[in-house]
Amino acid sequence: MAGPGPTAEQLAEILRIGVRVPDHGKLAPWRFILWEGDARAAFGDVMKARWKVLHPEHGEQTLGFVHGLFLRAPTVLGVVSAAQEHPKIPVWEQQLSAAAVCMNILYAATAMGIGCQWNTDWVVYDAEIAAAMGLKPGEKLAGLIYFGTPTAPLEERPRPDPAALLTRWQAS
Repeated sequence: MAGPGPTAEQLAEILRIGVRVPDHGKLAPWRFILWEGDARAAFGDVMKARWKVLHPEHGEQTLGFVHGLFLRAPTVLGVVSAAQEHPKIPVWEQQLSAAAVCMNILYAATAMGIGCQWNTDWVVYDAEIAAAMGLKPGEKLAGLIYFGTPTAPLEERPRPDPAALLTRWQAS
């Protein structure tokens, strides 16, 4: 993806559409982190330093790739699942709601002609990276959504056959 990314107005609309999801109890168990401009390279420094600790055997080529993860697109959005214990609403249901936010964001951006990709790279699962992002205890990154201008047509990939996944329940 190339620049530009979404304008501030487009991003606001994408998020407004994004949060229109099933949300039992109206808990809004999600929040967002945005990286644009120089913040992307600065966070690349954080990721590179962490990768060096995790994989000291890797050379400069890999470190350069890791540093550039957030430079793939002009705008990177972290969708944080902020699920909490609740007497009536299971954490799992709240996490599904955060995933639905991610899908709605993709649909909204795509409808606006903005390129987007939902990614769950290693940074999504690393506790030190989560702390550097400012995640609170119990929060998890549902994913990173990259936004920009498409540079090539979207290539379709093989998908499962829905009919093969469907079971019809019948009373015995």
